[in-house]
Amino acid sequence: MIHHGAVDGVTGSCHQLFADRDNSILIDCGLFQGAETSPGGRGHNSLAIEFDISSVRALVVTHMHIDHVGRIPYLIAAGFRGPIYCSEPSAELLPPVLEDALKIGISRDAALIEKFLGYVKKQLRPLAYNRWQPVVAQAGGRLDIRLQRAGHILGSAYVECELREQKRRIIFSGDLGAPNTPLLYAPKAPRGCDELVIESTYGDRLHQNRKERVRILQNAIEGALKDRGSVLIPAFSIGRTQELLYKLEGIIHRQANRNRKNNPWRGLPVIVDSPLASRFTEVYRRLRPYWDAEARRLLRRGRHPLSFEQLITVDDHEAHLRVLAELAHSQRPAIVIAASGMCSGGRIVNYLKAMLEEERHNVLFVGYQARGTPGRDIQAYGPKNGYVDIEGERYRIRAGVETISGYSAHADRDDLLGFVRRMRKRPQIIRVVHGDAQAKLALQRRMEAEGLAGRVVVPAGPVAHDSV
Repeated sequence: MIHHGAVDGVTGSCHQLFADRDNSILIDCGLFQGAETSPGGRGHNSLAIEFDISSVRALVVTHMHIDHVGRIPYLIAAGFRGPIYCSEPSAELLPPVLEDALKIGISRDAALIEKFLGYVKKQLRPLAYNRWQPVVAQAGGRLDIRLQRAGHILGSAYVECELREQKRRIIFSGDLGAPNTPLLYAPKAPRGCDELVIESTYGDRLHQNRKERVRILQNAIEGALKDRGSVLIPAFSIGRTQELLYKLEGIIHRQANRNRKNNPWRGLPVIVDSPLASRFTEVYRRLRPYWDAEARRLLRRGRHPLSFEQLITVDDHEAHLRVLAELAHSQRPAIVIAASGMCSGGRIVNYLKAMLEEERHNVLFVGYQARGTPGRDIQAYGPKNGYVDIEGERYRIRAGVETISGYSAHADRDDLLGFVRRMRKRPQIIRVVHGDAQAKLALQRRMEAEGLAGRVVVPAGPVAHDSV
């Protein structure tokens, strides 16, 4: 096994598993973000595939976040023409994700983009959950995979890999979700494995409970109503945006139905200012059969958690500029959800430039902020009346800054430990990846203290390991 990403941080996920010396598969092929760099030492904006892909027979994708799929166009450009396996919902999400990534990072040439998407669609192999699929069938090197629900975003999966001749099972967690994530079934632990590669994004901390998350979110909105300002929520277009809409619909439904005069909740706009998020929200609506039981019950009651009355979507750039100007200069409170989730690009940057220096506005973080991103700096220095540099300009942070860890789509420390504890057959070895150094070390120590595996290791860089 070789780790080509997500070993020195939380981005660039890419792991290579060998069935034998000449045949392997990749689990994810993601983009590096923020201050994180590739294991080869090149910058985060160096997107070329730095490793030999001659043995790679297939790519298995755990979910559609850019730090797990963003380098797929470069993999194809390097000559990869094998199958791309993912869950059925993920197969619907991948083309628009890559189309956006291509437009932002490579080219706006429509013909070139269409060519890449043509390859992707041709190579896509959607899989149902909980069914074995052969991916390498060479003599002495047969490898089968099976996808299981990971509860991170719609379509997310962890991957069970069975090396048939060696009678060895290896599991890649991808990104595991937290319990009670809106719309999603919680991940169920597998029966067991010989080796586990597990993420550790929140391996050193616990999320707030569900009621506390809702309380903080509601309080932030009430503050905006009182101060007549906006609540800016940087959010990933896939997963986080839809989960937030689900929760906001519930809060607004309860508050707006209270019979009080001049109820401010009834006219409060919830603005999704991201063409990509709007597009994915529509895909989420089409994928209702994959929603969890609670979400489907709301639909039967006539509620529409992803298309409620006060929801406004902003698509074209001119409309974005009009909304931005109105919210920045008027006294109209609003909730704005915009990408990118780490404030490293996208329309949220324009809102931050216009509003960070005014006390009546608030920035609410609901997801992980990687080192070197503006989001991490605002999160760290905002409560200290500090500043942040955005696109070469310095902004004093006078807006309120809050963080709700429980809205992260990632499992926290106890969820990660529970995933292993519930296995009937404990792993011989656990490899802890996809986390800052402190988080990985903390999770490693807890797993060792509980005896959850024969060995718990933290890989470093693109080094081959003797898992096969």
